[in-house]
Amino acid sequence: MTELRLMAVHAHPDDESSKGAATMARYADEGHRVMVVTLTGGERGDILNPAMDLPEVHGRMSEIRRDEMARAAGILGVEHTWLGFVDSGLPEGDPLPPLPDGCFALVPLEESTERLVRVIREFRPHVMTTYDENGGYPHPDHIRCHQVSVAAYEAAADHHRFADAGEPWSVSKLYYNHGFLRQRMQLLQDEFAKHGRTGPFEKWLEHWDPDRDTLAGRVTTRVHCSDYFEQRDDALRAHATQIDPTGHFFHAPIEWQQRLWPTEEYELARSRVRVSLPETDLFAGIER
Repeated sequence: MTELRLMAVHAHPDDESSKGAATMARYADEGHRVMVVTLTGGERGDILNPAMDLPEVHGRMSEIRRDEMARAAGILGVEHTWLGFVDSGLPEGDPLPPLPDGCFALVPLEESTERLVRVIREFRPHVMTTYDENGGYPHPDHIRCHQVSVAAYEAAADHHRFADAGEPWSVSKLYYNHGFLRQRMQLLQDEFAKHGRTGPFEKWLEHWDPDRDTLAGRVTTRVHCSDYFEQRDDALRAHATQIDPTGHFFHAPIEWQQRLWPTEEYELARSRVRVSLPETDLFAGIER
C-alpha cells in the first residue's frame, strides 16, 4: 500500500484531540504518516480542570502543555511539530481589549505562512485539515490558523513564493473540520432521555447559535472512525490542564457514540484532484 501523508494544522495543544483525532488515529493505524502542526504553545490557556488548578501549574503552563501534547501525540500514534508562535489568548469584555504584543494573531500573515510552508514542503502531505473561516469558534488564533493554512496551501505549490523554504509541493486536498454539529449533540441528548437520564448537552442546545446550523450543509466528507473513539478520548484526557475527565465530553458512553454517530465530519475546501462527493475518505481521488 502506498504511504499517504496527512497534516492537521491546529491553533493550540488539545485542539488536535477534540477535532478529527479519531480520523488521525485511524489513518496512522492503517500505516499512513500523520503529522499534527501546532501553531502556538497554548501559553495563555486557562486551567479548565479543577484538579490541575494549582500554583505550581500556573507557573509552568508552557512546559506542562508541551508535555501534554507529547502524550496526546503518542496516544494517537501521530508525529508532531510546533510552529513556535505565542498564544494570543481569548479576549473578553465589552469592548474587547487589544491583543497582547507579539502574539500569533498579530504576526504578519507572510511570516507565519512562510513558517508553515517550510513544514509542508518538508513533510509533503497529500491532505491538510484545518478550521473554516470562522475558526470553528471565533478565537483569534483559530481564525488566524485558518488564514495561515489556506495561504500556505496555495503558497507551498508556488515556486515563486518562499524560494528558500524548500522545494515546492502541491497538497492535493484541503479540508475544514466540522466536528461540533447540533444533530450529533441532539441524538446523544435524546439517547440519555430514552434511558431516563439527564443528558450533558441541554445548555449547549438551549443556547445554540442558529447560524451554526448551516455547517451541517457544508459537510462533504464523513470518515468512519468509531473504532478509535477511545483513543480520541484518551488523547483528550492527556491534556489534563484543559480537559476535566468528569466533564460532559465523556458522559456519553462510547457504545452510544459508535452506534449513533460513528463518523467525523469535514468540508472539502480545496482540491487539485478529481473528486466525487460525498466522500468517506480524506484520501479519495489521490493516486495510491
